[in-house]
Amino acid sequence: MLPQASFSRLVSRAAGLPRAIGRPDTTTIRTLRTVAETVPKSSIKILRLVDAVRQWRKPHMANYRSVGLVPTMGALHEGHFSLIRAAARENHHVVVSIYVNPAQFGIKEDLASYPVTWETDVAALARLDREFADDGANLGRISAVFAPTTSEMYPSGFPGQEVDSKGSFVTITPVGEVLEGASRPTFFRGVATVCMKLFNIVQPDRVYFGQKDVQQTVVIKRMVKDFMMPTDVVICPTTREPDGLALSSRNVYLGPRRRSVAVVLSKALRAAEDMYKNGRLNRSDVLGAANEVAKTTLEAQKRLPADQRVTFEVDYISMADPDTLQEVDVVDAAKGAILSGAIKMLPVEQAQSGEDLGHSGGPAVRLIDNIILAPKTE
Repeated sequence: MLPQASFSRLVSRAAGLPRAIGRPDTTTIRTLRTVAETVPKSSIKILRLVDAVRQWRKPHMANYRSVGLVPTMGALHEGHFSLIRAAARENHHVVVSIYVNPAQFGIKEDLASYPVTWETDVAALARLDREFADDGANLGRISAVFAPTTSEMYPSGFPGQEVDSKGSFVTITPVGEVLEGASRPTFFRGVATVCMKLFNIVQPDRVYFGQKDVQQTVVIKRMVKDFMMPTDVVICPTTREPDGLALSSRNVYLGPRRRSVAVVLSKALRAAEDMYKNGRLNRSDVLGAANEVAKTTLEAQKRLPADQRVTFEVDYISMADPDTLQEVDVVDAAKGAILSGAIKMLPVEQAQSGEDLGHSGGPAVRLIDNIILAPKTE
């Protein structure tokens, strides 16, 4: 487990703050409370503190101006921008949160190396907001970026990443315990907890998530329903590269060699989807097609020399009920199903001279993807 000071430094970097903000520097905190920040070359406000967000939100609520929230951990890409565009079409104000939440990383996961691109992120948001200003089809624009520190988000102290950590958590079961939850037992606890906090702070009319993180969307929708939260959860389609790879902030870890093979998960799920479209409903038929793609791809890679090959491990390929995420043996054609999978792209065995291995030297990177099997109509 990283010490508290390390967590604070990491998340301060994500929010574009000086490293000293990770320590209890009361002078800096007081300054942040009184100095209004904006994204350079834009009117987008940068809000660091919960009180600042609430003060910003009050008049919009009184004036019946809608607010859409797009939660992110930074390292923004076109997938995030598609969510922000959707929010701008439907709301008077858009808030983008940028916060690397340590609670959704396991103790052996990549928090320390997670890409931090604050300057690039806010510059991209400024460009996107100018696009909205020139496009009369949008209801609103990007009004604020919420970029808190961990001490702001966890006022009683960060409780830790261990499964048995003590603290104030939101747990959504059983949908948060299967698939990703089985492989990463603290992940959805961290996601649900930080989303509950963000929703309470921003009080959005709508929140926007991508389908790529399909289990996350099921967990968040269940949380909003069960806690009777007054916000609509809007799910937007997965944004993909031309070859089908789902966009993810973690793709920067891959490097060109592994990037060329990472599309195997998308191809495997597409093969399974084709079986369903051709009338196959049994698990063995549908998932058999996906597993065959993964198997043949890996076998082909293993035949290559070490300085050319790419290896990966399949964590799971799933066919589950769209509401409960429990595995199904036969797709109910009236309901459809969710095909999902996760693979771990392993570090290259032997680097070529001068090879770009990806961000942080190309560590193992876990990729997820999914496809919705739509219900069949008569």
